[in-house]
Amino acid sequence: MITFVPFLFIIVGLFDVWVPKERIQRHIGQESGVKGIVLVILLAMLQAGPLYGAFPVAYMLYKKGASIRNIFIYLGAFSSLKIPMLGIEIGYLGIEFSLARTLISLPLFIGIGYLMERYFKDKNFKISDGSQ
Repeated sequence: MITFVPFLFIIVGLFDVWVPKERIQRHIGQESGVKGIVLVILLAMLQAGPLYGAFPVAYMLYKKGASIRNIFIYLGAFSSLKIPMLGIEIGYLGIEFSLARTLISLPLFIGIGYLMERYFKDKNFKISDGSQ
């Protein structure tokens, strides 16, 4: 963990500086629709690392204007659909199991994303950055 976290914060910091907020809002923001869902799933699948590494990225996506729906879908996909993890799963449990698990879990993550978006919209949810 001590070798992973500093590298993670450097990457997240560079992401914050290099990627404009408008680009995130356009591609995975509130109005992104199915395209945004596909993009966050691909982003989650292509990343590697432990689950605690997804939370700074999710926070940065939220700060840049990603929809709550897409953030929850990203976290769900990151937790179980990473390509390195799928390769190991297929090797030990078989392609049929991995395909079935993916086809069951992916719609659940998408459904949870929509439910959480609806829930937090009703609560007028805002993340505080600690400044007053």
